[in-house]
Amino acid sequence: MEAETTTDTDQTRLWDRAGGWSGVLTAVALLALTRLGQVLMIWWLNAATAEPRPVWERLLVWDAGWFLRVAMDGYPDTYTYDANGVLQGNELAFFPVYPMLIRGGAALGIPPSTAAIAVAWIASVGAAVGLHLLGTSLYNKRAGWALVAICCSAPVSVVMSMAYSESIYLALVAGMLVAAHRKVWWAAGLLGLLTALSRPTGAAAAVALAVAAFLAVRESRREMWKPITAAAVALAGVPLYLGWVALRIGEPTAWFKIQTAGWGTSFDYGSSTLSFLNTTLRTGDGWIPMSVALILLVALAAAGVALFQRPWLPLAVYGVVAMVLVYGQAGFYHSKPRLLLPVLLTLLPAVVAAARARPRVAVLSILAWAAFGLWYGAYLITVWPFTL
Repeated sequence: MEAETTTDTDQTRLWDRAGGWSGVLTAVALLALTRLGQVLMIWWLNAATAEPRPVWERLLVWDAGWFLRVAMDGYPDTYTYDANGVLQGNELAFFPVYPMLIRGGAALGIPPSTAAIAVAWIASVGAAVGLHLLGTSLYNKRAGWALVAICCSAPVSVVMSMAYSESIYLALVAGMLVAAHRKVWWAAGLLGLLTALSRPTGAAAAVALAVAAFLAVRESRREMWKPITAAAVALAGVPLYLGWVALRIGEPTAWFKIQTAGWGTSFDYGSSTLSFLNTTLRTGDGWIPMSVALILLVALAAAGVALFQRPWLPLAVYGVVAMVLVYGQAGFYHSKPRLLLPVLLTLLPAVVAAARARPRVAVLSILAWAAFGLWYGAYLITVWPFTL
């Protein structure tokens, strides 16, 4: 099943093709089922831990604290050092869109932690709608629903329930891709800029929009300024934030130094990933490292199958660039499945297969996938002691 192309006559029919309000509400209901299942899994596993904590606290761990500090205290003016003068990571590593939304919620009188969860959950609704429209625009209505169900129940989709930026990023990148596929360039440019200001991998989304703009200009030079402007706006996002950090600190590579100091994140062309896979698959004895290694390998295979199926070129480019950024950087190995969640390209073979299969087969297959994925994510934030 190849991705469909957009024509002038079908641009206005996307809402109808997606099933109208009924279709969109079905997508939101699928999201709600995954989030309810996720919370129940967290509650179930949490009760068996040595030190049970409220489910709410489980959703506010690790990166959530960094986002809350940015939202309430703002960004620091300089580097952060420990008592021995060693450079540490600080809040400047975190892109601004999600913290700004948290601050907006807090300005309305909502407690910051509540605002952080509320923004993530509301954004997840936007992500479900965006994913359904994207799957419908590229393929058909069933593919749209399958994309929502498969993405929102994937391993480590638990971050969509947490005070993390994945929900807002997924909503923005899906919306940008829909707008670009439908040639609504003003929306694509705006969403592309916000995507790029949400996470570093927003650079991959901006490149995808540039490819979509190139294809549109090659197809027709009429009003070519619209796609070109949209691409330029999106491409400016990541450099704008990195440049702002550089000016604030007074050093061009400031953001990269902060990332490396705090999280060991640096682009090493995949050396660390290859080393992790080699060590884990040959001598690893922990099931979490082994599962992460298998997820990385399966994701690569799935991306290869997806590319063989010839998806819409901008989505393919987005997925490939995003995967290069994930696999090519050093950092916590157990964070890589989370970083792969918004890639989407890796999910396309399953989405296409579910859209083609008999409804009963598709439902049972996705339920099996969801049972594992939701349990896996819940395990990582209750039993597994390390950050995602």
